[in-house]
Amino acid sequence: MLQKIKKIDGVIVVILVLLMVVSIFSIYSVTHGRDKLDGSHLKMVKFYIMGIIAFAGLTFVDYRILVKYALYIYIAGIGILVLVSFIGAEQNGAQGWIKFGGFSLQPAELFKLILILFLAAVLVRKKKNKLLFWRDVVPLTLLTLLPFLIVISQNDLGNALSYLVILVGLLWIGNIKFSHALIGLLVIASTATAGIMSYIHYHDNIKEFFTDIGRSHWVERFDPWLVPDKATAKASYHTKNAKLAIASGGMSGEGYMQGTSVQTDRVPYTYSDSIFVAIAEEFGFVGSALLLLLYFILIHRMILIALECRDRGGPFLIVGIVAMMLYQIFENIGAFIGLMPLTGITLPFISYGGTSLLINMASIGLVMSVRLHGCEVEEDLPGPAVYPAAAKQG
Repeated sequence: MLQKIKKIDGVIVVILVLLMVVSIFSIYSVTHGRDKLDGSHLKMVKFYIMGIIAFAGLTFVDYRILVKYALYIYIAGIGILVLVSFIGAEQNGAQGWIKFGGFSLQPAELFKLILILFLAAVLVRKKKNKLLFWRDVVPLTLLTLLPFLIVISQNDLGNALSYLVILVGLLWIGNIKFSHALIGLLVIASTATAGIMSYIHYHDNIKEFFTDIGRSHWVERFDPWLVPDKATAKASYHTKNAKLAIASGGMSGEGYMQGTSVQTDRVPYTYSDSIFVAIAEEFGFVGSALLLLLYFILIHRMILIALECRDRGGPFLIVGIVAMMLYQIFENIGAFIGLMPLTGITLPFISYGGTSLLINMASIGLVMSVRLHGCEVEEDLPGPAVYPAAAKQG
């Protein structure tokens, strides 16, 4: 046990501690003295304690055992997502929460980690063979689209899109044929371009369609991004004030607990989804850049661990986790500077929220498990085959 503790990446631990400090102090800055939000920073401390337990627990569990049972975990995850569609509580417009006692769980967040485990389990059985289009790429895409559609039906666009990003990242490292990758990228690029252009040129018709199918809130999220001149005052309120707050921060910021916009509630959800806006206004470009530097170092260390791993399953897990976190960081920050639509995705390790933090800490625990166990000689661990067809082919 002592030898394994010594192998824990100290840089990653330090980064997590720094992110925890940034999170707690930032949440305190925007919630102190407010009726329902006062004390949120103390709740975040409790969430971090649970997250540290999850991190430590998964660090010492051999990740290869989880990979072996990934099929069963995937099926259970799908079952929970379906259950949420019937009994889930609604919060911020999304029906994706299971509440019990004083706690609430968002299974769509949890399923990101489940999907990474499952896709890694499938790809590891391919060994070094090229992925075949009909036998491998299409089935993996369909198995990813299943939870994607379930979560979309629950009005959780942000988490649903993360599943597709994870799929693309793992297919890329999973030895997909260059021609298939090129075609896929062209299809994604052309589809995205066509969708954006159609939304702009046929805005009124698309707006009416979304309203008819009960997705009028999508219009409120896409309008400020694509057609700001047609966006209603209500729809553009969040992003417009967020941009003003970020701009007012300047180079060094207005000072801790001195942000004019975030302290006067002109920017909604500054303790959760919009916490980057609070950091940018109070600490300016310098503070924002330092936060991004912490993320960069964290991701860089994870990639180094993947490169050092001798077991094929470890790098797949880490690439999936890196793809998930990069998407969350880019989507969250990009939404407030006009690069992406506002989807309600949280900023990893910083935004208030128990489920999101728990999943991110557990993900880093898996990365650390790869560091502790991935350098060992690969063994055949007991467990069911996840993808027999691929195993035979490999």
